[in-house]
Amino acid sequence: MKRSTISRTKMKSRVHNKTNPTLVDTLSAALKSPAWNEVAKKLSGPTRRQPSLNLFQIDSLVKAGDTIVLPGKILSQGDLTKKIKLCALSISSLAKEKIKKSKSEFVPLIEEIKKNQKAEGIKILP
Repeated sequence: MKRSTISRTKMKSRVHNKTNPTLVDTLSAALKSPAWNEVAKKLSGPTRRQPSLNLFQIDSLVKAGDTIVLPGKILSQGDLTKKIKLCALSISSLAKEKIKKSKSEFVPLIEEIKKNQKAEGIKILP
């Protein structure tokens, strides 16, 4: 599979095509910091290409204590067995409840981008 690169200028021009205000704000914040380029690239593309992962899929990919960034949506199928910090563009309400039960933490992606400008200690899932 060929991996294409996209310029920051092209990503900035794609912001104008987005209609979801949360997505626009998050993408604008990600574009301000070069460390968040990979996330900005995924967010600037088509919404149908943004990943949606279930809790059991996330649980199998991470270790306890990780900070996970998902430029898409977290869905509720399965459970979390590890205490982690999840950052995503959106989340289903049932998934949010399950995350609280597992004593993990959910933070909206825009808040993580604003707090962690250098993107230190994060793991970006597909």
